[in-house]
Amino acid sequence: MRTILIMGPGGSGRTTLAAATAVTAAREGTRTLVLSTDRTDTLGAALGSGTGPEPVEVAPCLTAWRPDPAQDFRKDLTALQDRASSALDLLGASRLDPEELTPLPGAEELALLRALRDAALSESYDLLVVDLPPAPQALALLALPEELRRYLRRLLPPERQAARALRPVLGRLAGVPMPAEWLYETAGRWDLELAAVEAIVADRDTVVRLVAEPGPAGADAVRTAGLGLALRGLRTDVVVANRVLPEASPDTWLAGPVAQQRKTLEEWREAYDVRTVAHLGRDPRGADDLTALAAPGAQHAGNPVEWPVTDRLGEDGVLVWHIPLPGAIREELDLVRRGDELVVTAGRFRRIVPLPSALRRCTVDGAALREGELRVRFAPDPKLWPTAR
Repeated sequence: MRTILIMGPGGSGRTTLAAATAVTAAREGTRTLVLSTDRTDTLGAALGSGTGPEPVEVAPCLTAWRPDPAQDFRKDLTALQDRASSALDLLGASRLDPEELTPLPGAEELALLRALRDAALSESYDLLVVDLPPAPQALALLALPEELRRYLRRLLPPERQAARALRPVLGRLAGVPMPAEWLYETAGRWDLELAAVEAIVADRDTVVRLVAEPGPAGADAVRTAGLGLALRGLRTDVVVANRVLPEASPDTWLAGPVAQQRKTLEEWREAYDVRTVAHLGRDPRGADDLTALAAPGAQHAGNPVEWPVTDRLGEDGVLVWHIPLPGAIREELDLVRRGDELVVTAGRFRRIVPLPSALRRCTVDGAALREGELRVRFAPDPKLWPTAR
């Protein structure tokens, strides 16, 4: 299944473009699901048909779904209370009823991730179009599965489960209760669910489509989003320039905005495959308006993003790790080696990535940013690097 993640700044029209992309694909006979968590059902308004917590077919080959985060939150917390009932009883805690539970911050993001996983596993669709939250939240959302899995592995390492039989003995010796079995089982289940979502986001058939209005604000948003996506190793297939004004217009007051958008489009075309969507002069509503937008449909995902390691031991005595970071600024870059991981900070974004196996036996020998690519040099550690005899 192909997946298109639609992302853009708030007010850029990304939900409308998500709907238009889905309509285009469905009219070509592609079984398509469009997914959103917008509380106000902007997706339903664009499609001309309401959406809700259950998938609903809004047109031939087109299904829309807007998961309810409150429903998922109540279900998850109720199940957690059931599994932890003995611990809660020991503490004298009063259990919460589902009716009194309200979603905490982050519930919408988790609901969207779960829906993404369920849709991918259902095998009922050929294309999944996902209307992500505004760009800053969307970037945090896409990073969430990887980061949560890392937290789980640090707090509840899987290898400790091998010592399951020793926990009661260790608990008596230490004088404190050891973590209950259900805690490790829950962590294991969460890890599997997060791994499934992470695999979908990183899949070679998954792309991110950036939507923005051509202009200074849109240019800043695309530049920032592009850097955040690059650090995550995610692919951008096209940049959709939305609400493009006509070049030839009798209205003289449009001359300034048209010149501004022309300049932005030229900059974008130097780095991205850019598709323009004309301003209809009104808010698009219904299938006919969405078709009139002529939004780009699904296309081949292209080659996956790679962070290759090149061997320059013979020439310079180092291995070089190439990390594409278009839009990065040298003064805003920071690298920290932490064991077998590298902490990369680029502007407001940070990612902790495991080192390739060959680099774990090396020490960092320097780094340079050239032509939008971070090149980190690693010198073999004589204590760890095998030598010929």
